[in-house]
Amino acid sequence: MSLQSKDKNRSPYRLPHLGQRIIKTTVAVFLCLLFYYLRGYRGEEMPTEAVITAILCMQPYIRDTRDFAVNRLAGTLIGAFWGLMFLLLLLLFPSMASNMTLLYVRMALGVLVSLYTAVALRMPDASSLAAIVYICVVISFPEIVDPLRQAFDRILGVLLGTVIAIGVNHFRLPRGKNRELVLFVRTKDLAPDRFSPIPSAALYRLNYLYNDGAKICLMSEHAPAFFSLQMNQARLSVPQIVMDGAAIFDANENEYLHTVPIGAKGFRKLKELLDSLGFSYFIYTVHNHRTCIFHQGRLSEQESVLYERMRRSPYRNYLDEDNYAPEEVVYCKLISDPERIEAIRRRLQTFLRSRRLRAVVLDEAGAEGLCSLYIYSADATMQKAEETLMAMLREKDPALRPAEIFLDAPYRSEHDAMTLLNRITNAYEPIRFLPRRKKGGKKER
Repeated sequence: MSLQSKDKNRSPYRLPHLGQRIIKTTVAVFLCLLFYYLRGYRGEEMPTEAVITAILCMQPYIRDTRDFAVNRLAGTLIGAFWGLMFLLLLLLFPSMASNMTLLYVRMALGVLVSLYTAVALRMPDASSLAAIVYICVVISFPEIVDPLRQAFDRILGVLLGTVIAIGVNHFRLPRGKNRELVLFVRTKDLAPDRFSPIPSAALYRLNYLYNDGAKICLMSEHAPAFFSLQMNQARLSVPQIVMDGAAIFDANENEYLHTVPIGAKGFRKLKELLDSLGFSYFIYTVHNHRTCIFHQGRLSEQESVLYERMRRSPYRNYLDEDNYAPEEVVYCKLISDPERIEAIRRRLQTFLRSRRLRAVVLDEAGAEGLCSLYIYSADATMQKAEETLMAMLREKDPALRPAEIFLDAPYRSEHDAMTLLNRITNAYEPIRFLPRRKKGGKKER
């Protein structure tokens, strides 16, 4: 049973996962407080700059922590510098503080200088922080006795929080390895569309997991050709589910391990109906481990747009003749505008049900205003493909069990891909504070 199917039987609300970021942030805060405690600070005297910096710098990934730390430190240095200059100027020329209204005007101008300095140094992400630090340094005037110490303490706090955050984030908590898990992941959760490669950072994390022994099955609604475009650098260790569950493909061996064709009789009846209605369509077959694509009818304007784009790919075989075997047809595809596709779907609904076929409508990436109607066997589903692949894999390892890791919402940016890979990592490498025990009673490392 998959993780997703198990979740349906649980309460609609459950506590979120206690991630490493939460634990590491807590540890970093404690170390900052301990540092100042050992220096003799108590109660209201306890500085908070280091603690705030540690909390903000603790990002999910070390690269993000470093980037944030650099901006935080740069903003602090800029703000502290101009704050110190302002305070020294007031000490040298006390008359500047005789009129409080004019004093606050000058303080506000200091914000302008701090912001502009960060932008001029090509560090726009540090500009807001520079202005905040500047105000924090000067706002207590005239209560400030030692301006130099005021600026120094703030810089020290940021440095301390930054160093502790980076150090703690580099530390890896003890993790186990769920090597018995087969993780099913959708490619549409890793990239915006089938023509786009997955982000380089996500590919790096994915290859790290593959190299470490994680069993990750990528599932696609499209033909295997798109794996060559999206995942050509991925070191796949498990066959992929393609064509929306109609086939299982091994990219390493470049061969189909399993297909669920429409069936010769069902295809002939479907072809007769589509031809009688005057619809043009593509026929996808699998022959000698190759995807062969035939077109029936005259190419419409909408079909020509996609055909000209896709036929240039070396991974697809577009053929003009009709010398295909009906029993090898895996699915048929119709392309048009959404209104017409929906009308076709409704018109075919009764026929498809009677012939045990199913229809899927998807938007066409790279062709604005178009969508496609895919017609498969009713037995060609992702769920059944998962079961078939698990049966294949269990022939070598009967202890394997499946788990689905999906995004909760449609893919929007690279951040979503990294969020998904973080979930995959947590499922494959859960944090374990105590070693598990095997059935024999021995500890498992």
